[in-house]
Amino acid sequence: MLQLKSHYSIHILQDKTLYEYPIMNKKSKEKSILILFGEKVRAERLKQHLSQEKLAEKAGLHRTYIGMIERAEKNITLENIKKIADALKVKITNLFEEL
Repeated sequence: MLQLKSHYSIHILQDKTLYEYPIMNKKSKEKSILILFGEKVRAERLKQHLSQEKLAEKAGLHRTYIGMIERAEKNITLENIKKIADALKVKITNLFEEL
């Protein structure tokens, strides 16, 4: 079930758990950098035909953490950005192009 609560976030009810996903930065009314980065990671992962589990394994991270990054639920560290970039075999800068 998908429910739009405001212009800034989407709420999704899944398995009796309510998840909130930011759509835009409330102050600038633009997509937040976390969303844009997560979209970039997901696009690159899918381009390489990798599951979240396989990417997590290659990066030395937990499978659920990759999902949280892609859904902009976590503020990722520089160390983990490097791990993901290395696992995807791309430069870190590629993950930030056009953000």
